Amino acid sequence: MAQSLNGKRIAILVTDGFEQVELTGPKEALDQAGARTEIISAKTGKVRGWNHTTPADEFTVDNTFDRIHSEDYDAILLPGGVVNSDTIRMDEMAQELVRDAARANKTIAVICHGAWLLASADLVKGKKMTSWPSLTDDLKNAGANWVDEQVVVDGHLISSRKPDDIPAFSQALIEALAA
Repeated sequence: MAQSLNGKRIAILVTDGFEQVELTGPKEALDQAGARTEIISAKTGKVRGWNHTTPADEFTVDNTFDRIHSEDYDAILLPGGVVNSDTIRMDEMAQELVRDAARANKTIAVICHGAWLLASADLVKGKKMTSWPSLTDDLKNAGANWVDEQVVVDGHLISSRKPDDIPAFSQALIEALAA
């Protein structure tokens, strides 16, 4: 992961209940590559990560959905976590941010349950992608071509299944941003 991402900004969209390692793993890789990552949420203050079903650490929110514009970022990262993903998918501002990013051909990287937001924003139709297996029906019903692979790149969309995929997921995201 030697690529330099100096000057690249990545918005990490989350609410409480995100799978902690799905934020910290890619964030660390991006930061080490020189990118500037920002945690964006519906509210100011802090958001809490989870380790599967157990509440974990709190993270400071850098900005909120209503105060940012997708054009100010080079990519959007969507960690999973059932609680986070079920909440964020219903947030109209989060939906609009990913729609704006998709219209502008920005990289959108999604892991695990994070794909629910893209399905709710009507952004998966015709896309080859992967996710946590329990989302298979949701994504297929929304028009995606779901596959069980470690990492899938379809245009500007990068998707992975689970925490074990984080190294490959992070590498694909860094390569996309360095290109």
